[in-house]
Amino acid sequence: MSRIRNSWELVKASWRVLLADKELVLFPIISFFASMIVVATFFLPMLFAGVFDAIFAGGAQVLGLVVGFAFYIFLYFVTFFFNSALVGAAMIRLEGGDPTVSDGLRIAGQHVGSIFGYAVIAATVGMILRAISERAGILGQIVIGIIGFAWNIATFLVVPILVVEGVGPVDGVKRSAELLKKTWGEQLAGNFSIGLIFGLLIFGVILAGGALTVVTAVAGFTWLAITLALLVLVTLIVLGLISSSLNGIFTAAVYQFATTGESKYFDPEMVKSTFKQK
Repeated sequence: MSRIRNSWELVKASWRVLLADKELVLFPIISFFASMIVVATFFLPMLFAGVFDAIFAGGAQVLGLVVGFAFYIFLYFVTFFFNSALVGAAMIRLEGGDPTVSDGLRIAGQHVGSIFGYAVIAATVGMILRAISERAGILGQIVIGIIGFAWNIATFLVVPILVVEGVGPVDGVKRSAELLKKTWGEQLAGNFSIGLIFGLLIFGVILAGGALTVVTAVAGFTWLAITLALLVLVTLIVLGLISSSLNGIFTAAVYQFATTGESKYFDPEMVKSTFKQK
């Protein structure tokens, strides 16, 4: 019960920041459309050029690896860039300012080189772990999963470090690991669960909305079923956007607390309790 209570307090604290600057939710929206542009830029030309057929036939494996790696890099870059913009804007709010979308984009733009470098590092780690996982057995996949989880913990604060301290991507990873170890130990606690709460909400929407949609469709209310299905889709999108925004805000608040020992919107004891000491 204490974990559930802490999780809810985290959501409410992040929610207060989001209410103060509702435009922060625009960053995940822009990031989504930018990611779709990256997908279209890579896959549509390859599809029409017949590259996929050659890769599946085994005649262009090297080309497939190169293109796949480049795709990973640019997709990571888009994600990190707009997440950096979100975190940068959230930092302004946490420091008592009143940020705008242009403020966040400006901050991310000032560190575009470091963000791209970090995207290259993250893409490299991701491809290596994925390649090993595909060739490993069940035990090996478990080990790779643990390594991936450890990597996510070690890089938890990289984005705010890049946009606030202006260091390079390698130093950003090192600094992130140092801050987590110094302040909370090396492992995230299970009660850090904004993702869990929204996962449950999304599951509930899918379960209830899906059931209602099926019932109305079976009963012959076709247009009502279509309307319900669209409503479920819109609700899932909204929940996803809010969850992404809250996670970015929480990351900024954790960084602020890790470096200053305080945070305007978060109770320090609550933030501490979301991590377990080693």
